[in-house]
Amino acid sequence: MPRLELPPSEALYPVPVALVSCGNRDRANIITIAWCGVVCSKPPILTISVRPSRYSSNLIKESGDFVLNIPTQDLLKEVDICGTVSGTDKDKFKLCNFTKIDPSIVRSPMIEECPANIECKVTKILSLGAHDMFMGEVVKVHHDRSVLDKEGRMDYSKAAPIVYNQGEYWSLGKRVGRYGFSAK
Repeated sequence: MPRLELPPSEALYPVPVALVSCGNRDRANIITIAWCGVVCSKPPILTISVRPSRYSSNLIKESGDFVLNIPTQDLLKEVDICGTVSGTDKDKFKLCNFTKIDPSIVRSPMIEECPANIECKVTKILSLGAHDMFMGEVVKVHHDRSVLDKEGRMDYSKAAPIVYNQGEYWSLGKRVGRYGFSAK
């Protein structure tokens, strides 16, 4: 069967949904990001892509850091609010009843309601067109103990992360394999 050819688009799916907190305790914002990912393991570097016109873009540029907070499915309404309401005139921490917690290294606050928080220091900013890509070196990772298994690893069935698929939010299904299983 012939394949349907489509024009170029951000066709990759699924992509993780993250709440990026930025700024500082007094002037903080949260933006929902699906354009994020891992680009290096040593040192660990994550990227987020933000439109330069967004309020969060300037906060990240000013502070030189951000926190990638991984929300759970029960925070879906708040996730959507943080992606559709501007932080220029609304305090999203108050609007979503989120609790700011102090990070270990960066200035941007973490979101207590998210079971995973990843502190990042900006190492590079690339202007790519509609978005600026912020490369952030991971300087500290925090996990809520309630979502860890007996060995201290993330239990994704407890963490219940959200993924984004072309305008829709989806949950993750069950584990279907483990890296390297084909070599055994």
